[in-house]
Amino acid sequence: MFNRVAILGSGSWATALAKIALQNQPKINWYIRRQEVIDEFIATGKNPSYLSIAQFDTSRIRFSSDINSIISQSDILILAIPSPYVRQSLNKIRRNMTHKIVISAVKGMIPDENMVVTDYLHSRFNIPMEQLGIIAGPCHAEEIALERLSYLTIGCEKLEHAEEWASLFRTPFVHTTTSTDVVGLEYSSVMKNIYAIAAGMCQSLHYGDNFISVLMTNAIQEIQRFAAATSPVHRDITASGYLGDMLVTAYSKFSRNRQFGQMVGMGYSVKAAQMEMEMVAEGYYGTRAIYLANQRMQVALPIVDAMYAILYDRQSPMSVIKALTTKLR
Repeated sequence: MFNRVAILGSGSWATALAKIALQNQPKINWYIRRQEVIDEFIATGKNPSYLSIAQFDTSRIRFSSDINSIISQSDILILAIPSPYVRQSLNKIRRNMTHKIVISAVKGMIPDENMVVTDYLHSRFNIPMEQLGIIAGPCHAEEIALERLSYLTIGCEKLEHAEEWASLFRTPFVHTTTSTDVVGLEYSSVMKNIYAIAAGMCQSLHYGDNFISVLMTNAIQEIQRFAAATSPVHRDITASGYLGDMLVTAYSKFSRNRQFGQMVGMGYSVKAAQMEMEMVAEGYYGTRAIYLANQRMQVALPIVDAMYAILYDRQSPMSVIKALTTKLR
């Protein structure tokens, strides 16, 4: 049992992580931005907006719409706010964070800062890197709600901390592994969303399974090259935290990034697809972040470049993907 665990965020992934945490904790704290959501949650025993199939005993949850109140009463913070909103949410914090443990479940980068979340937390709040962790791996919130067997990778630069925190997420339906490759796993978590958009787009453009398998093979090679350029340490790119996470995001019916790609491939504008989905497709923001970061490093990332051309330069998906096919092996 851990002392005073808090969930920061109210989306489907935050809700799934709360379900996991309550398997091992008698009570948790939970920051949800809007008070009306909290009120309905308490009244119904489920999140009114996301993952409503998951039922909660709300007597075991202390809700608050005041992030500083939750932080003051918590030792471990599980950050599960979509990346476009992380900075504005954390800018509300007025508490000393240097003694907190923060485990990021954000599969995106801080927009405009072009920083992975652990680097941002270290820089913005002076939290030591050994107190910062990440959650990675092939794990859709919907399957957690259904208690289908899932695997998570818990990362921290200090392995013994990762191993300790892993027990917080270990349940009969969640297996855990650990890693010290925080940077590699974070970048992989960002990039796999980009490739899921590409896979969805290709499906709508009537490219078949044969081509999409080649697309995914080249995608994991891009992740490996970029991770090696940013953090040249030994990593097994075929592990579930990298390859597994990319595959489930690219192929699963639960993948909002794949769905977003399908819509753009069908002819939706980016804005129209975002409005219809009513959920954040992290890969849209991740595409720009990785593309800009790569302007400095110049790693060969033809799929990322193609997605940037479509999503930000508004080039034709059909023509861009056709050109991409000549660059893949």
